[in-house]
Amino acid sequence: MDVTENSNHTANPESYCTTGLNKLYLKVTISALNVFLSVTVFLGNVLIIVALQKMSSLHSPSKLLFFCLASTDLCVGLIVEPLYALFIMSSEHSQRCFYVDILLTTMGIIFCEVSLLTVTSISVDRLVALLLGLRYRQVVTLKKLWVFVVVVWLFATCNAVLSLYNTFIAALNDYIALIFCAATTIFCYPKIYLTLRHHQATVEDHVHQREPNGRRIPLNISRYRKTVSSALWVVITLVACYFPCGILAPLFLNTGTRMLSLDIAWSLSLTLLFLNSTLNPFLYCWKMREMKRVVMDTIRQLPSPWN
Repeated sequence: MDVTENSNHTANPESYCTTGLNKLYLKVTISALNVFLSVTVFLGNVLIIVALQKMSSLHSPSKLLFFCLASTDLCVGLIVEPLYALFIMSSEHSQRCFYVDILLTTMGIIFCEVSLLTVTSISVDRLVALLLGLRYRQVVTLKKLWVFVVVVWLFATCNAVLSLYNTFIAALNDYIALIFCAATTIFCYPKIYLTLRHHQATVEDHVHQREPNGRRIPLNISRYRKTVSSALWVVITLVACYFPCGILAPLFLNTGTRMLSLDIAWSLSLTLLFLNSTLNPFLYCWKMREMKRVVMDTIRQLPSPWN
């Protein structure tokens, strides 16, 4: 989000907040879109957080990771998107715009990095669950996951604070984390696929050799496939929403180009990035049957405004 040519936030606010979005209707449209998404993010992720507390199919550490991701998405809706709408509407007030952007950049870095690392952790968690089998519950404990979540939040917070003093080093940390997360995720899902194929082949051999009447594959494998599928869709959606912003960010940082079309593209790419927080609750309900059931039950229990 930092579009200055300097490596810190000591730039002149008047030049810093210059934007190509000088048309009122553009500012209002983009701001209104972000406010609308903020409301949907809040409603969707509150329902997911409530549903996670009632779900019994997920192991507690796995549930904690999904809870962390939903909480991060909720913070995007409550903090980042309203701040971005305020930033767009404050571009003509340089001093206000300057400080709003400092807060926006800091919060944006924290929540985006936590989301990225959490999604990667969910992928690793699914692979570890498959490889360890019955030992998974003894090895992956809630206490260990809490320590990991705290470390992730501390890393993201420290990097966000660092960006206020040295954008280059903070950006370097971001790219290292991005490469690490991408490589880890790319490794996890093919490994999961190959392991599942091997497991299925082993079960089929066992059925043909010892159980001619056949028996179904254990239910935990079926449930596991659903959680893997939901995690994979979360990864795909995150990549799709983050990709345009990742392409445009170096262009802004390296050239400082200011054109109306480019500024519109940048604003829309950030809005698309924020849209990821809106889509995740729908993905959970789509791919996790118990999640959908609990969410629908929670909605039915809400008091009707017409009563």
